This record gives sequence, structure tokens and C-alpha cells, in this order.
Amino acid sequence: MIRRRPPLSRTAPAALAAATALALTACAGSGVQGRPGAAGLRDPYFADLGNGGYDVRHYDLDLDYDPETGRLEGEAVITARASQDLSAFDLDLRGLDVASVTVDGRPARFNRARSELTVRPRNDLRAGATFRTTVRYSGAPETVTDEDGAREGWLPTAAGAVALGQPVGSMAWFPGNHHPSDKATYDIEITVPKGLRAYSNGELKAQRTVGDSSTFDWHSGEPMASYLATVAIGAYGTSTSVVKGASREGGLPVRTAVVPEEAEASRKVLAKLPEIVEWQERNFGPYPFSSVGAIVEGRDAAGYALETQTKPVFPGAPDTPLLVHELAHQWFGNSVTPKTWQDMWLNEGFATYAEWLWSEDHGGDSAQEIFDQVYAGKGDYVTENIGNAGEAEAVWAFPPAEPTGADAISDSPVYYRGAMVIHKIRQAVGDDRFRDLVRGWTRTHRHGNADTRDFTAYVEKRAGKDLDGLWDTWLYGEGKPARP
Repeated sequence: MIRRRPPLSRTAPAALAAATALALTACAGSGVQGRPGAAGLRDPYFADLGNGGYDVRHYDLDLDYDPETGRLEGEAVITARASQDLSAFDLDLRGLDVASVTVDGRPARFNRARSELTVRPRNDLRAGATFRTTVRYSGAPETVTDEDGAREGWLPTAAGAVALGQPVGSMAWFPGNHHPSDKATYDIEITVPKGLRAYSNGELKAQRTVGDSSTFDWHSGEPMASYLATVAIGAYGTSTSVVKGASREGGLPVRTAVVPEEAEASRKVLAKLPEIVEWQERNFGPYPFSSVGAIVEGRDAAGYALETQTKPVFPGAPDTPLLVHELAHQWFGNSVTPKTWQDMWLNEGFATYAEWLWSEDHGGDSAQEIFDQVYAGKGDYVTENIGNAGEAEAVWAFPPAEPTGADAISDSPVYYRGAMVIHKIRQAVGDDRFRDLVRGWTRTHRHGNADTRDFTAYVEKRAGKDLDGLWDTWLYGEGKPARP
């Protein structure tokens, strides 16, 4: 990502939580063997995000949106596997009215408390069992303001809406286990007024128009963290092509959607998309998904770009470095996804360094020259990407692997000092081994999750030497390191 600077019940949340606890205690007292799944996964920055006791395998979302009223009708069918004996479990859902919940086709009791939808199935669920939860819901989805002031969730636009989820916004439009550690496959069906188009992740499997409505069926067959799921509704111009050099038979399908007012400004840069993906495959390994593309919204849609899986979303026509950055996230963040939000530097450090490598390989400044400018806090790269002297100094505000809080996980140290860590690794191992190391990292953790400890152990194993000095200075060190 690059950031440029009514409820079902009116019962008080505390009363709802108490009622839920009493119900579960009574259930346990009557001989039920299961226990409630945790309402939160203790993420270092979002402790209540996600839920314990189960692992989601697939989301099947059926959505109907009317831009005129701003109302969303939804049905979510969530297929999951219990990781413990469960008497109850939670789903993350913000706002929206829940009409009914069933588990394996049988009505289930449920309660709401803040962003938690607690579900109590009729019978407890055994560890290892696969179960299917269906939630019917409706309402006006919320636009969420992050702790850093950015907007996410469901964002109405001039012609429709766009849904963005990093880090917590996806719960504004569908219920689920909204932590990056629980990835799943998706089918998303979206019905909109005739004349509009609806885009989402993955491949378009079908579209149809009946009366005054059009429906678009999208399928994502590779695992995806929920914060990377998107829906974009509008009067887009569309194009399709193929990355012929991609490492798959027949090439890689490319599909883009652009709002009319950005069509001309986007044409040249989006034409580079196949070239960029081919270059990234040479550097990062095979492209990890079955399709690629981009969604270009109006400039007032969100104010930042986001690496939504297979189709990053841009606020207006991107420039080439931004397109390189968000496409690099398909490897770093989307395929290899962080275990917690503390590991954001693994996403943003690699994606920022991808920009440096592109510059180096295409007649611009070398990665070393850009590194030197960031270290010095001056130069064209700093002026164009980081800002004034105060903003350049903020690169050293905290170590990239230890953001100071939830409001800092997208701050400049995560991006620029994160990229500097990657460059120091390159210097430590040499260019040839560095390329093999990067390709091995994306291969080893393809479609999985990894954290900083996994990464440092992997690098040292591939490098064949201890790199504690590098980690202590550049990854965890406070302040600006002494010039090497």
C-alpha cells in the first residue's frame, strides 16, 4: 500500500457481552464439551482482530448493492474447519443488520457486541470438523477511519463504491475472520444496477443482465487474506490482454478497469503492466496468481493505492513506480502474507525496494544511489517520494520491525528503512545470491504466512553466516545508524 499523506439490537455492547457470557456459561454447565473460540487473536497492534477456534477455507459472498440508497444486501457462506471443540465462535462484522445465522443449515443463536458477531450453533462443533456458516445481513456499509486518519471499508464513489480493507475495513462489508493469518479462497457475486460494472479479485467466471440489474461472478482460487479482498462498482472502461512471457502455459490474463475521467491519463502506464510483471517474475519468481490487473478509481475515492489481490486499486492514474510497487505486493504481502500487522515491513520494504530495482534496471538511479539519498535525507528521490527535511528525518523515527503503534504501521520507516534493510542484505550476500534468496523466499512461503523471525532465519541460512549486526543496526536499531 501507499498512503499519501444502524445495529441489529439497541442493547448496550457491555450488556450484550454479558448476555453472551452467561449463555455460554449455562451451555458449558449443561454438559457441552466444546468451549467458545477466542474473540481476537492478540495481534500486537489489533488485539481484538480475528477470531480463534477455527480456520476459514472459503468465502462465498452474494452481494446486491444500490448506489442510490447506499444499501447493501448480503449473504455470506463461510466454510471453515474447527481447530478445537467449539460451543461458540465469533465473526468480525462492523455495523450492518444481521437477519439470520445458520450453521450447517440449522438456525443458530447469535449476539452482537461492537465488531463481534458471536454465533452459538445448535450442537457443538468437534475439532477437525468442517462446518458451513451462513449469515444474511443488510444495511449501509460504513466508511472506517483508521488510527492514521486514512479511510477504508466501504467508500461510496460518484457512480458506485469501492471496498478497501487494510487493516480492518473488510469487516464493514462482510463477516469473517478478518486477520491476515487466516487466508481463504473466495467466490464473490455482485449485483448492481444495469449500466454499471462490478469488479473483484481473481477471474470473472460469468456475467448476466436480467431486467434492470447486472450480476458479475468473480472467483479467487488462491488463498487470500481478507484485507486484500475488494469490490469496485462503477461505470468503468475495461480492457483485457495477456502477459505472454509469464511462467504459465498460454500466458497470464490481464484485466483492467478505469473510470472514464482517468482513461486517457492511465493508458500509457497501464500498457506497461505486462512488461512490469515479466520483469518482476525474473526477479521475484513465478507470478503467484491466475490473473493480474488494475482498478483505477477517481482521485477522491480513497487518497491512497492498495495492493488488493490480483487487481491493485489506484486513486487516479498511477505513475510507473507506483504500479511497480503495488504489483510487487502480489508476491510480498499477498502471496507471502504477514502473520501479524507488526510484520508490515516485509510487505512495504520489499515493494519499495522493487521500485529501486526497477529504477536501476531502467536507466534511473541505482538502488545504492537511492539508498544514499534516503540516508542523507536529500536528493530528487527524497523530494519526490518522502518530502521535506522533517519528513526525511521521520524515516528514523522507529525501527521498521517495531512500529510504535497501530497508527504507525504505514509510516515511512516501514517503507524506506524497510527497503534499506533489503539493500543491506543484498550487500551482505552479493547480487547473484540475493536474487536466488528473494526467489527462494517467495517460493518457500508461497500462498502462506511468514513473520520477521522466519525471514531473518531464512536469510541467515541461505547466506551461510550470522547477520546479527545487520538486524541489530538496520532492522531493530533505534535512531539513524552510523554511516557504514
